[in-house]
Amino acid sequence: MKKLILLWLCLFTLQAFAKIDTPVHWKFASTKLDQNKYAVSFTADIDKGWHLYSQFLKSGGPVPTTFKFDKTSGLALVDKVTEKPEALSGFDQSFQMIIRYHEHQVMFTQIVYTKDPAAHLTGSLNYMVCSGQKCLPPSDVSFDIPVNSTVVQQPGSHSVQANHIGQHTLKSPSVKAPSNSDHSLLAIFLAGFVGGLAAFFLPCIYPMVPLTVSFFTKRSGTRSQGIKTAIIYGLSIIAIYVGLGLLITAIFGASALNEAASSAAFNLLFFVILVVFALSFLGAFEITLPSFFVNKMDQKSEGGGWIGLFFMAFTLALVSFSCTGPLIGTLLVEAVSKGTYLGPALGMFGFSLALALPFTAFAIFPSWLKALPKSGGWLNSVKIVLGLLELALAFKYLTNVDLAYHWGLLSRDLFLVIWIIIFGVLAFYLLGKIRLSHDTEVTSIPLFRLLLAMVTLVFTLYLVPGLFGAPLKGISGWLPPQSTQQFALTGSGNAPGTAPSTGHKYAGLFHAPDNIDAFYDYEEGLAYAKKINKPVLLDFTGWSCTNCRKMEASVWSDPEVLKRIKNDYVLISLYVDDRTALSESEKYTSKVSAKAINTLGQKWSDLQEAQYNTNAQPFYVVLAPDGKPAAEPRAFDLDIKAYTNFLDQGINAAKRTSLTQNFN
Repeated sequence: MKKLILLWLCLFTLQAFAKIDTPVHWKFASTKLDQNKYAVSFTADIDKGWHLYSQFLKSGGPVPTTFKFDKTSGLALVDKVTEKPEALSGFDQSFQMIIRYHEHQVMFTQIVYTKDPAAHLTGSLNYMVCSGQKCLPPSDVSFDIPVNSTVVQQPGSHSVQANHIGQHTLKSPSVKAPSNSDHSLLAIFLAGFVGGLAAFFLPCIYPMVPLTVSFFTKRSGTRSQGIKTAIIYGLSIIAIYVGLGLLITAIFGASALNEAASSAAFNLLFFVILVVFALSFLGAFEITLPSFFVNKMDQKSEGGGWIGLFFMAFTLALVSFSCTGPLIGTLLVEAVSKGTYLGPALGMFGFSLALALPFTAFAIFPSWLKALPKSGGWLNSVKIVLGLLELALAFKYLTNVDLAYHWGLLSRDLFLVIWIIIFGVLAFYLLGKIRLSHDTEVTSIPLFRLLLAMVTLVFTLYLVPGLFGAPLKGISGWLPPQSTQQFALTGSGNAPGTAPSTGHKYAGLFHAPDNIDAFYDYEEGLAYAKKINKPVLLDFTGWSCTNCRKMEASVWSDPEVLKRIKNDYVLISLYVDDRTALSESEKYTSKVSAKAINTLGQKWSDLQEAQYNTNAQPFYVVLAPDGKPAAEPRAFDLDIKAYTNFLDQGINAAKRTSLTQNFN
């Protein structure tokens, strides 16, 4: 921070004649709430591209907004200054920390009590603003506000000299853990794109391709006009499906999408939805939209022009819903479960892009249609394959709920048995050994189908050793933890790779991987670390966190990493989605979200958001024995060397603490 201030002073001298920036415009007002009680507001209008820092920042970063009030006889301050809306948060590259800030507008409010009708609230406020390219040094604004008045005062222009201090970049406010979120968004887009390619080969879409392309050619008259028509048709498909994704986000909101990622209720709902979709694909029933709605859209498509093409694309989406609906629903469930604001729209963009490209490509190159396989019974096989895959995916969400509530219904080996049966049936189906009532007889197996059957068989056999305790690192993130394993060849009372039950609080509910003796209560773990003078590895995790299991299986299992965690650290694992009820004396109302905290998971989630301004998992924090941060927190990252260096920072901090204590 001293270096930053020094840099500001130097650049201030060099840029004495530079352009003056005034990106923040303050307005003061007072509103009567009750007899002798007033709300004095300080509203900051912030220019586009700039952000004003919150009051609630940790030391070592930018200057927070602060208020100093003069002592006035007959006027009392009630509580502290509040700010609305709630501050955004993100990782700041310049300060290398998570910060909180406001954009566009923020209102700070101080409640005051006075019986004097002529009382004035006087004092000053200090604030700092930055943009994507520069920061301004902290600025002071004095105020003198008549309390018994609702007249807005304009304190005038408060100009400060702009000092360029290099690139100052903030991540998106919804991105709490950059690497994890970027990874999730890419995965959602790719899943959507693959889903769109799969949808193209469904029996409700594939046979329509030649008819649609022929329609473009005949309707347009010329090849160039046909290409233009096909492009508009493809863009309409993308607009329709992306609009659906945006509608999902608008209905639920960003906060609800984040909560859905770790909500047991949402995961149970996802399980039921996916089972219904899977049964639909397997032929139990069809999910259709009301016929009058489909007919109405079809009539609109006959209008011609761009509007007609749009409704023609809309009609395709509606008519094909009977077989694309389950696939779209599955993609939206996956997108929502990632907890990312852009997830649904990005997933639908990938889906619609893959679906629109073939229509456009075949319209541009009609001769390619000759190379397409003819429609037939194999199209129904695509639905069966997708249905079995959705059924397997559904049990992932069920195990999240089972773990969060500690029902003990779906152990690791039972989960594997279910998956072995599902993928075994899929393999034999692809080989033609199993046939459903509405399938055509398989007289020969195409090469692609044979290769897909072989891959499925390999995966099925890969799952088998997991029944006997094998870690199955490749899919560890999708499986229940090994602590739920009921059978193992080791014959010991504990599942392989899990720590035995200890006397630690909540040890009967949770189990750390690789025999790590972990704590599951924040206060208990910190007290023990201070007692034995060891650093703390704070592990914010969750039962439904796929990336948490990947980190444990791929990074924590590394000999160098595991040695450090076991020998040099006190591990505190906090499950943010656990549904264990708190006792009445432990329940409270969150100061961050103002929500009632009734479960253990809510308590740890509130702690994470209050302390570190993030709610993404996995999230790792290294603390010195005295509880102070010893390194920049980390999110999902499979770089073993970087994680080892991260742990070494905490070990070195503990050594410095020990030397200081010995010296004193």
